[in-house]
Amino acid sequence: MALARARRNDPGLNYWPGFVDALSTLVLSIVFLLSVFLVVQFFLSQEVTGKDKALEQLNARIAQLNDLLSLEKLAKLTLDDQITQLRAGLVSAQGERDRIKGLYDGLAGAGSDAQGRANELSKALESEKGVTSRALAQIEVLNQQISALRRQLAALEEALEASEKRDKESQGRIADLGQRLNVALAQRVQELSRYRSEFFGRLRAILGNRPDIRIVGDRFVFQSEVFFDTGQALLLPEGRTELDKLATALIDLDRQIPNEIAWVLRVDGHTDVRPINSPLFKSNWELSSARAISVVQYLVSLGVPAQRLVAAGFAEFQPLDGTPNEDAYRRNRRIELKLTER
Repeated sequence: MALARARRNDPGLNYWPGFVDALSTLVLSIVFLLSVFLVVQFFLSQEVTGKDKALEQLNARIAQLNDLLSLEKLAKLTLDDQITQLRAGLVSAQGERDRIKGLYDGLAGAGSDAQGRANELSKALESEKGVTSRALAQIEVLNQQISALRRQLAALEEALEASEKRDKESQGRIADLGQRLNVALAQRVQELSRYRSEFFGRLRAILGNRPDIRIVGDRFVFQSEVFFDTGQALLLPEGRTELDKLATALIDLDRQIPNEIAWVLRVDGHTDVRPINSPLFKSNWELSSARAISVVQYLVSLGVPAQRLVAAGFAEFQPLDGTPNEDAYRRNRRIELKLTER
């Protein structure tokens, strides 16, 4: 009877739904693009975070190689200092040997009295020769160690260059991956936007211009009286009829949209601000959730895939009109349908 009175009181053709439809479509597109952009940034950040960890490990390895290179260079400098000292000792020993040899030659003709002194000088000369031989052997060992260090330094420099090359290649792969991800997500956005537009168009054609069904932003809004009696969550026959039409459109939409696009129809239950306390429902949360679940269960019984449906209860906390009067209460008691991503 309320619908009949609404139709009799209809003064004429109302152009407002068309204007709201155009405006809601524009807002829907902007909101959806922003949400997809956030999703893209999230996955891209996850991917870049993984690559950053790999780069951090690579940089840590490079730092270790640099430390090892520094230690090897320090060891080389120490060996060079030792070689310099040994060479200086060798020069000093050779000088002392020459001095002793000169003394020996000078004393050779001094007679038998100087023979003992000459023997001592000979022993000293032999000792200096032994020191010189050991010094030369140490120098040879140090030269071999320096050669080995130089080979190690060359290997470290080669490993460092290879690491820098791999780092550049990783950066290039990351950039390419980000570009491909942006292209793929943009394509998904365009596909889902197209299917959403088609679904909204078909749903408007099916439901017609009814005063108790409105479009608010990116949602279809049904007054609760279409589906339920006051304080109840049992679907009325009239509400089942409307859901029959909706189920047909959803089943066709599920066949058209590719499986890789994760879309769902969210069914939101809302109540007015006045509290409820009945044997069935202790709060508006329970009532709004039960109504959304009833709609979802009925759509599933008509063949709509359950994985494409979401039931949510918002109680009185998302009002369309905050005015404390009967008209506002009636507007806020509603069931909303929103096609969105999972």
